[in-house]
Amino acid sequence: MSIGNKVMSRGLVASVAVDHALFPYDFLYDYFVPDEFIGKIAVGKRVVVPFGKGNKRQIAMVFSLEEKEFDKEKIKPVLSVMQDGIVLSDEMLFLAAWLKENTFCTYFDAIRTILPSGLTFNITAKYELNSSFKDDVFLTEKERLLYERCKSTKSSRELDFILEGGGDENEKLKKNLIAKGCIKKVETVKRRIGDETEKMVRLAEDYEKNDRMAKLSVKQKHVIDALYEAETASVKELCYLCNVTPVVIKNLVKYCILEEFSLELSRSPTASAEANRSVDDINFSDLQQDVFDGLLELMNDEKPRCALLHGVTGSGKTSIFIKLIHEALKQGKTALMLVPEISLTPQMVGSFQQLFGNDVAIIHSNLSMGQRADEYKRINSGEARIVIGTRSAVFAPIDNIGIIVIDEEGEHTYKSEKSPRYHARNVAKQRCFRHNALLLLASATPSLDSYYNAEIGKYTLFSMNERYKSAVLPEVYLVDMKVEAENGNRSNFSEVLIHELQQNLERGEQSLLLLNRRGYHTYVNCIACGTVIECPNCNVPLTYHKVNDNVICHICGYTSHMPDSCPTCGSKYIHQSGTGTQRIEDEIQNYFPNARILRMDADTTMSKNAFSTKFAQFGQGEYDIMVGTQMIAKGLDFENVTLVGVLSIDKALYAGDYMSYERTFSLVTQVVGRSGRGSKKGRAYMQTFTPDHYVLQLAASQNYIEFYRQEIEIRKALLYPPFCDICLVGFSSLIDTACFNGAKRFVELFEERMKQERNLMPIRILGPTKIGSGKMAGRFRNKLVMKCRFNKQFRTVMNDVLLAAYKDKAFANVNFYVDINGEIM
Repeated sequence: MSIGNKVMSRGLVASVAVDHALFPYDFLYDYFVPDEFIGKIAVGKRVVVPFGKGNKRQIAMVFSLEEKEFDKEKIKPVLSVMQDGIVLSDEMLFLAAWLKENTFCTYFDAIRTILPSGLTFNITAKYELNSSFKDDVFLTEKERLLYERCKSTKSSRELDFILEGGGDENEKLKKNLIAKGCIKKVETVKRRIGDETEKMVRLAEDYEKNDRMAKLSVKQKHVIDALYEAETASVKELCYLCNVTPVVIKNLVKYCILEEFSLELSRSPTASAEANRSVDDINFSDLQQDVFDGLLELMNDEKPRCALLHGVTGSGKTSIFIKLIHEALKQGKTALMLVPEISLTPQMVGSFQQLFGNDVAIIHSNLSMGQRADEYKRINSGEARIVIGTRSAVFAPIDNIGIIVIDEEGEHTYKSEKSPRYHARNVAKQRCFRHNALLLLASATPSLDSYYNAEIGKYTLFSMNERYKSAVLPEVYLVDMKVEAENGNRSNFSEVLIHELQQNLERGEQSLLLLNRRGYHTYVNCIACGTVIECPNCNVPLTYHKVNDNVICHICGYTSHMPDSCPTCGSKYIHQSGTGTQRIEDEIQNYFPNARILRMDADTTMSKNAFSTKFAQFGQGEYDIMVGTQMIAKGLDFENVTLVGVLSIDKALYAGDYMSYERTFSLVTQVVGRSGRGSKKGRAYMQTFTPDHYVLQLAASQNYIEFYRQEIEIRKALLYPPFCDICLVGFSSLIDTACFNGAKRFVELFEERMKQERNLMPIRILGPTKIGSGKMAGRFRNKLVMKCRFNKQFRTVMNDVLLAAYKDKAFANVNFYVDINGEIM
């Protein structure tokens, strides 16, 4: 059919989102579907399409298919369809579009979050010489030189290196050679799958007789000594412990001093689990039964419902989760349970597998890409009907959801700090709306937002203010460290805490010590001139790690050997100050040489099975004292733990963020609640220089309700959530002035766009100011903080301003992003 000069055709047209599209160009694009793909293409499948002026091949996701007329001269064809068995459901496509609108990400930012990384595709380009090319084709002198260099290469890698390097001019010459038929560009689509094995090393059987032993370097000897103690270790662990590169270990393998072997990793950690307990064996107290009955009534209502379960630590909330999930399964539905930390997943999964066997699947970032891909397929096929995991598990491909549980719902880990910057609670609400399911939020310390919503009737509130089986809450004591110092005690431990630790060791009971700072010393400075040794990329003090004698930045990972002299004045008087978990471990060992101490922080839990293995060992009584960061503060249930020590909480209390009191109260309450969860009475000691602070006083008495009352009044007076939304616009640049000026220009663009609105929105803009220290990973950082209502009108205005900013010259060297209701420090 012809309309004017147009040649119109009728056929199947796919609307797709294209990978690698920048935000200003991130729309759904139409492509016609060639006849060969009819019946193969479907909504939710991935395809390959030509994109942009250069028709570069890109992965795309099909959002809709429609039979309609189109101009074949203007619309491009789909090039291929991925036949990998993965098809995103309508619900997942809806969530991708919802994330784009509500977090200002691109479609494929959302899709990469929804799909596990092992199931994503990459298009890689390879080059090869065209054997049928005839030299009589005219080539310019520069083209001829490049072609001769290509012909002299000895491998495909060398050919790729020559053609991909050299800048814009080389790129132009390469395109000319491809157009003239000298070389061919071959693009392949590959799926990313994680390794199934971990590279491990051990000492060779006769390593001591090796002639190379006498010639070893200092670093190589460190590796030998470490393996002599540990017997086996992963390459990654050895590199950290011995402060060496993988090349050092590779050479030792080459010299036959070390043996390299692969440790097989289970692709699906839950597929072979068998149930060995019955849900019917769980007995409720009267209070638990009342709460369960009320929640079950909501779940059976066939309407989307949201409930908040506020229960003190040890009140038996998990047993209620289990029975509600069991009821959902009996109704032919599925269930999803989120936990805030990877460290809690093994213990939670273990309990569920004993009851539900291989009906349980897990999703969290500590699994390999292959494991996550296999778990995704088990869930997608319906083989697993219960999903347990951290934040990303909220996108698990389960259908017919009966209940979603978010345990410790107030934890900040449910908020993503990278694009898309979503909160798992908000995604869970969207899913419950679609499935008419129950969303159950639970915590001993709910977020103020959630408790406020329960107070005003948006959520149904259930309370459990007593521990299971009449167990009592631990007695909590505040220890004034000013008094300790006045009495001549300059150590990190009060006399009373040392005494209590001694008592626990004598009774065979276990203890937990919380210090939310890893490393040995938290900063290093020069006594002569006062210079603090800082990260050159982040402007924050470097932390000293004794285990490898390095100073490390805990923000960007910058690592350097401990300096012998001051970089400013050259003085040799370098002083190490502050305390981290490594130092606490050493000090406790000095106090109690025979104590078995387990340190749990980011440095000791790098390997994949570290959490489950070490927590299991502690639960079996192989350790007396556990020292750790906040990863030991929540969700853990060890009956023999009767003493908790909080070594320093003041820094968190005065962090300067409007949420610092809430975070501190939650952390203290949670870790104190790890004590006395069995038949033995528990106690806790909080060491502080501000024992009279009302937050610590209320945390000590486990009085969440009074804390909420006081904090909600402050939030209301100062206009912070839940009485408004906080929109942070972050800026970063390699140039300090460009970053600050970009932030100021953004305010101007926002004000210009607001003038077009008929209905004015109540908005307060604060800033620009620095984010944290003002620099991270070599980039300067500034922020704007907007107090607003995050409604449709605000989202439309913000989206328009972002599009305008991408076109503005002020942002040529500035990156920027938007974060809703995240941290504003």
